[in-house]
Amino acid sequence: MKIALVHDWLTTIAGAEKVLEAIYEIYPADIYTLVKDENNLKDTIFEVAKIETSFIQKLPKAKIKYRNYLPLFPIAIEQFNLSNYDVIISSSHAVAKGVLTNPNQLHISYIHTPIRYAWDLYHQYLKESNLNKGIKGWIAKYFLHKIRIWDYTTANRPDYYVANSKYIAKRIKKIYGKESTVIYPPVDVDKFELYTKKENFYLTASRMVPYKKIDLIVEAFSKMPDKKLVVIGDGPDFDKIKKKASKNVELLGYQPFDILKDYMRRAKAFIFAAEEDFGIAPVEAQACGTPVIAFGKGGVTETVIENETGIFFYKQAVDNLVDAIKNFEKLEDNFDFKEIRRNAERFSKKRFKEEFKSFVEKKAKIFFDEGIYESRNPCRR
Repeated sequence: MKIALVHDWLTTIAGAEKVLEAIYEIYPADIYTLVKDENNLKDTIFEVAKIETSFIQKLPKAKIKYRNYLPLFPIAIEQFNLSNYDVIISSSHAVAKGVLTNPNQLHISYIHTPIRYAWDLYHQYLKESNLNKGIKGWIAKYFLHKIRIWDYTTANRPDYYVANSKYIAKRIKKIYGKESTVIYPPVDVDKFELYTKKENFYLTASRMVPYKKIDLIVEAFSKMPDKKLVVIGDGPDFDKIKKKASKNVELLGYQPFDILKDYMRRAKAFIFAAEEDFGIAPVEAQACGTPVIAFGKGGVTETVIENETGIFFYKQAVDNLVDAIKNFEKLEDNFDFKEIRRNAERFSKKRFKEEFKSFVEKKAKIFFDEGIYESRNPCRR
């Protein structure tokens, strides 16, 4: 059975791309994506993959400024001709789920999130981008309105939905009116080792963009000068956050994996203040046996067990995080590093591949005539 994989864009390797990587390892198929950046795909599995891109690839500065072409995304994704494939698997956090298929094709869509900036983060996006008013603001609102309409009208294109968390499954139901099956993303827990000799510092690591709330974490530690915070990551907000950092906050910028892992395993706790769809970093921290202090909303509530592998705070505010850290220090002797590690193992890459492959096989049996399936089964190659 001929399979095609569809992904929004391949310009960097982040959480969504890790999911695509695992799917590609199961089904090494042709990949279709709006735009790719070959430089960021070096030394990855995608370097040798057959990748087809859209007309956006040829537009000015598309590899870097591809988001500027958002109004063109729907028509670009619809230009892919997938008529020669039997099964289409889309990996979507923007428009990939809207690819065109025919009634004889099975389309399974793995949803990382419905388009954040068009739906639940719409007002936050406009505010943080200074697009609440003015001509640019009205243009942005108009195109996001059009994106919402298009996104909703494509809800029937996938035959089956897979959500990356129960949190996203609820959003799929709310926005598209569709049921979905939850298969948690793959986390490379085997690349992290249990480490029980924790040191007297806290860690946060993230790309520095507004919704990650790194500024909130830094401000909280400015109120606790006796506690040390290490911050790893780079991004548009780096300079703004650096200005807020007190002497007890160490900003390391981008660091390679080995250094990130070393800090993650030695930290007394990992701090996570974002409302994420799933959140891979808190699982990686737990794989090191490191407890997590997290904002108690989103996918992290499904990966962290309160008072066993971490604690939550329930308002994205400095004082709430300060209180959570103080509460953690009262309880920190109760945390079992081995149990924290065991919890992380529930989200392994091996588990994901087994669950996803089983899902595709079962849905293929339902979708296709049994006799045809027996002779063309993709999992009996």
